[in-house]
Amino acid sequence: ADTQVLEIDDPELVSVRATDDRDAVLKAFAKYDRTALPVTDDHGYLLGIITADDVLDIAEQRATEDIQRLGGSEALGASYLDVSLATMLRKRGGWLAALFIGEMLTATAMGFFETEIARAVVLALFVPLIISSGGNSGSQATSLIIRALALHELRLRDWWKVFGREIVAGVALGAFLGSIGFLRIVLWQHLHFTDYGPHYVLVAVTVFGALIGVVGFGTLTGSMLPFMLRRLGFDPATASAPFVATLVDVTGLCIYFGIALLVLRGTLL
Repeated sequence: ADTQVLEIDDPELVSVRATDDRDAVLKAFAKYDRTALPVTDDHGYLLGIITADDVLDIAEQRATEDIQRLGGSEALGASYLDVSLATMLRKRGGWLAALFIGEMLTATAMGFFETEIARAVVLALFVPLIISSGGNSGSQATSLIIRALALHELRLRDWWKVFGREIVAGVALGAFLGSIGFLRIVLWQHLHFTDYGPHYVLVAVTVFGALIGVVGFGTLTGSMLPFMLRRLGFDPATASAPFVATLVDVTGLCIYFGIALLVLRGTLL
């Protein structure tokens, strides 16, 4: 009964405003590790409280939206079975149409190198291998960076650190995959599983170099795109894995056939 208010006062009282968005509320709970926070108006008058249970619901909703965007779709905004078919088609169709148009550029790139493909058909065998490796590496990097940004492990000013790390990682991963591809071509030729022609070693070198270039480019693109979107004021989660893969597909073909022209000139090309 003799305890004064001053003795139980919390000098680090933290509150959230009723006008704060959900991200600000999530950051406040994560930073101050509280089970509840008061909610005030712009004048500091108490309106109520928000509890950790409420925040868990908000965090789950945000994570769900991010995962849906990463898959190449707009956030559904409701549970799967509660979303009407028309809404589902609208939210998924837009992204699919954009990705489809992007993949048309891949067909255009293939047409640009039609002469090279006709003269060295063996190159076409490795197109799926090359572009899928670049898309996979880009999607992998995008997912890692988006999550790190969401957890505030990375800030915009850290882009140059990520840039340096991903260049090294991309080249190393590309060399690793390229070595596997090189050995596969040489072994299959010697074991007579597949005949890649008399210049199979040069074909293997082409695949090796292309994988270094494509995986390196995919990794770098996938890691930098979330930073660019954040800098422009967009949600980094919109850098969906399918979008990155589509972007790398087109560029990957150019890198692949560009290296093929350098390595195979005077032999197959």
